[in-house]
Amino acid sequence: MGSEEQQALEAVAADVAAKRYAPLAEQWDRDRTAFPHEERRYLGELGFLGLALPEEHGGGGAPLTVALAVIEQLAKECRPAAFQVFESNTGPAQVIARLGTEEQKSRILPRICTGEATMAVAISEPDAGSAATDMRTTARVEGDTVIVNGSKRWISNGSEADYYLVYARMSDAPGSKAIGAVVVEADRKGVSFGEREKLMGFRGIPSADVIFDDVEVPAENLVLGAGRFRELFGTFAIERLGNSTMSLAIGQAALDRTVRYVQEREQFGKPLVEFQSVQMSLADMLLQVEAARLLIRRAAEGVGPGTLPDSLQVSLAKCTANETAKRVTDLAMQLHGGNGYTEEFGLERLHRDSHGWALAGGTPSMQRIRIVSELLGRSFDQRR
Repeated sequence: MGSEEQQALEAVAADVAAKRYAPLAEQWDRDRTAFPHEERRYLGELGFLGLALPEEHGGGGAPLTVALAVIEQLAKECRPAAFQVFESNTGPAQVIARLGTEEQKSRILPRICTGEATMAVAISEPDAGSAATDMRTTARVEGDTVIVNGSKRWISNGSEADYYLVYARMSDAPGSKAIGAVVVEADRKGVSFGEREKLMGFRGIPSADVIFDDVEVPAENLVLGAGRFRELFGTFAIERLGNSTMSLAIGQAALDRTVRYVQEREQFGKPLVEFQSVQMSLADMLLQVEAARLLIRRAAEGVGPGTLPDSLQVSLAKCTANETAKRVTDLAMQLHGGNGYTEEFGLERLHRDSHGWALAGGTPSMQRIRIVSELLGRSFDQRR
């Protein structure tokens, strides 16, 4: 896809975000409304849901950077809408596209590209968040069946998705050596869901426990067996770039609104932007947003069907973007004064959502540990 085509696609995404979703985003947040299925299918009709998925399975075959650009445009106005594009292009569907069997690809990916179905990733558990390899969920292979038992927590799109890519222990080996992944359909007998979490942000993106009680799925649903956790998490780096882009969009939206506001709002007889302290804050906001953008761009450049991003570059991008979103939205609220603390101006919603993306997919603290591990070429045992 050429630069002109990408710019045209971004323009369409920005137009859809501003005209179709911006008027609804505040109400969906207030009511904790799950993104409507018909709207997901609309995004599928636009081709947004399969941008970075293989053409032979209904996708657009575009570079990852194209999907990230669309995610950013949507996320500046409506995170629940952007989440649909995030989940399909950078989420577990990428695992199927890259590591799944041909049968899995042809069965699942076309439905995701059209918006007919969604897939969520199920990694975290009540006692295994950042320490993902402490997971206890099991997937036992018996003949031509896989039996799944356990529970997953903090599952974005939990209770809403049609498929779950479940990370589970598939042998008695210690740590990551036992972990693989299996697809579990939401309507399988033995699958149930906890109540939807009442989160500070993420309100249009359902989150709930997913519980597996002797759930039987065919062996064809096995994506990767025990001992391939490194491959799974290598692909998960793409999801972290999607996450980084959501944070970038939040920071950019807060910056854009603040640039307008400080030029229009007057105090002591002149626009706010005339005050040096405001200029300093505005400069800091721009510095942080542009730094995050460049780090994401560097990490995503060249990622294609057969290539993965560099783990160090991804951690640098995610840590920076997550913290940028929190800092910039906080500064934006301060520069808006009392107006920044109201729901009317939408900054508090940006700030609430910024904290959610920093928690999802590996916190900034965990990213810092990964950064040092990659920098020094060694791992650190956090359990000692």
